[in-house]
Amino acid sequence: MKLINLDIDALRTIVTAQQLGSFNRAAMQIGRSQSAVSQQIHKLEEQIGEPLFRRHGRGLALTDAGDVVVAYARRILDLNDEMVLAARGHGIAGVVRLGLPADFAEAWLPTVLGRFKRSHPAVHVEVVVDRNRRLLERLDNGDLDLVLALNNATRGDAEAIASLPLVWIGPRADIEVWRSGEPIPLAVYEAPCFFREKALAALDQAGIAWRIAFSSSSLRGLWAAVEAGLGITLRTGAGLPDNLRALVAGGDLPAVPKLGISLSLHDAKRTMTPAAKRLRSIVVETLENQLLTTAHHNTARISDSSRA
Repeated sequence: MKLINLDIDALRTIVTAQQLGSFNRAAMQIGRSQSAVSQQIHKLEEQIGEPLFRRHGRGLALTDAGDVVVAYARRILDLNDEMVLAARGHGIAGVVRLGLPADFAEAWLPTVLGRFKRSHPAVHVEVVVDRNRRLLERLDNGDLDLVLALNNATRGDAEAIASLPLVWIGPRADIEVWRSGEPIPLAVYEAPCFFREKALAALDQAGIAWRIAFSSSSLRGLWAAVEAGLGITLRTGAGLPDNLRALVAGGDLPAVPKLGISLSLHDAKRTMTPAAKRLRSIVVETLENQLLTTAHHNTARISDSSRA
């Protein structure tokens, strides 16, 4: 049997199309025309011998063959990108100290560190997970080289990554958290916390009664309280556990600002080592890809909850 060499660009296109659920959005993301994207997908389908996408409402869904192709495509692209980084980063050594909030530690940090370690085995990475304010203080004191932070886009060293929409978050299970007319129970971080402030401001502005049902300094504790039905919370939805869901605003829940929360990288304007520069590039690339997937996934979860 003649072996078929699939095109790396086409594999990257199909993964992007799956993440965004649309050929048109994928075309905008990768800088190609929609017809060029369609041609790439069509060529893949001819080479594989099976349709890879089917219509699903206004968007697209993978066929069984498409699921297989995308799963392998992700692995191929990861190896391709790691090979390029490893070849370029050969001989880079040293220590890089990274700080980030808990929202990204469990869901995305393993991917970043795994990619970086495989392509730069001689570099030691030290990671600190803490609240934004304390991370930036440690960066300014010289204890960290790079910090991923929320809601600090006005700092002079901020490199904007994305604006993350705010969402009300509740348990995915069929749990009645509060009854209509009762104060809304909230699960929040201990003050000071900008998510807490925005939640209270949105409820106060809408004239909706609330009460603090759970307060914690730990994101894991916060998620556990929401899962148990002790209260709802307001966050970005980044790294949202599968046992929780984004709630649809309306009725007892007020709308939240569409502008969202800024996500940015900070380096205190210090000269970065080659190792730190490599880690920065992997952090940015990984976050951009993960945010596309998360945004599409959360949109589907909100749509599902609105029909429930």
